[in-house]
Amino acid sequence: MTTSLWKSRNYRLLFASAAATNIGDGLAAVAVPWLATLLTGDPLLIGLVAAARHLPWFLFALPAGVVTDRYDHRHILIAADTLRVGLVTALVALALLAGPGTGPVLLMAGLTFLLGTAEVLRDNTAQTFLPSVVAKPQLERANGTLWATEQLAGQLLGPPLAGFLIGLAVALPFGIQTGLLVAAIGLTAAMRLGPREGGQAVLPPIAALKEGILWLWRDRELRRLAFLLGGFNFLGYGFWAVFVLYGQRVLRLDAFGYGTLLTAAACGGLAATLIGPWVLRHMAPATAIVTGMAGFTVASATLALGAPLWLVAGVLVLDGFTGMLWNIAQVSYRQRHIPGPLLGRVNSAFRFLGTGPAAFGAFVFGALIALGEGAGAVLLPYGLAALLAAALTLYAAFRLRLE
Repeated sequence: MTTSLWKSRNYRLLFASAAATNIGDGLAAVAVPWLATLLTGDPLLIGLVAAARHLPWFLFALPAGVVTDRYDHRHILIAADTLRVGLVTALVALALLAGPGTGPVLLMAGLTFLLGTAEVLRDNTAQTFLPSVVAKPQLERANGTLWATEQLAGQLLGPPLAGFLIGLAVALPFGIQTGLLVAAIGLTAAMRLGPREGGQAVLPPIAALKEGILWLWRDRELRRLAFLLGGFNFLGYGFWAVFVLYGQRVLRLDAFGYGTLLTAAACGGLAATLIGPWVLRHMAPATAIVTGMAGFTVASATLALGAPLWLVAGVLVLDGFTGMLWNIAQVSYRQRHIPGPLLGRVNSAFRFLGTGPAAFGAFVFGALIALGEGAGAVLLPYGLAALLAAALTLYAAFRLRLE
């Protein structure tokens, strides 16, 4: 099965394009929050920058699904990445020219909002795109291989490289990301696909949107999974939105040390992508999802206690491993379970519920730190995350059933 994947020219191009964008995303994962901390020390404004990146999932996920089902997937990916090239170039200028102050931070929040908007369209299309590139029996392996690339390129290579580059010039990671996006556009443009499955461009936009929402709402278990994912993304994106402050204030890390620490989660995630398809042949999707929830709960509780660096790294490995199992299980389940002509719209409705709350989590976690006092203020959001995640995990363990 692995050999057949690599025999496909389209899959090889998709893989190479994903590798390029993932390295760039890994650079941005460190460079964006680090630049925000150079422009302001206010946790609320830092949380605002992170929230702006994810707010488009709440605002635009649903119409993005209609666009995905109606237009050529390859053209959408190219258009979204072209927009990202322009926006990341603007971040290069901001990093070179701006000094500390509220104005530059708000400008940065605006740019990250637009970046998030492009990513909504790109990410929804990319997940919908894969079943047209590989056969359904290959989805777990194809998803696992692509996520292995994401972990290796975006989280093992990208973050420490960003930390090193920031030491040279804070604008440098953004400049390299721009070049990688241009390469990804060329690779995507080289793909050649046959005709898409019919039936997706029949209804008017509002009716098409309604059809996707109703399909999701009538599927009780998929709807339940979407709400559970929304709860965990509220907590998870909040967790990572202020983790740069945890690294600076609790662990006393510089940019390179912070970027290197982020690779701990990537190590766990990479391990899961390598053995995940085998594990998931022996584990029900619901069990894999509950395992991912439990891993996040343990990680949040450990950070809330102000654990030493070695223990923080250890629980990030655990969270990365269990979280990746969750991702492979739930995305492959959706790709197999949802009818092809509806996949873009149902997937966007799912991610509206599942990813939309992320922006609010990022802002709330920043606000909690801003309202707190002393060194313990950075620990407070992680304690809250652990309590809420434990409750959601128990609910899922008893109620979630995916056939």
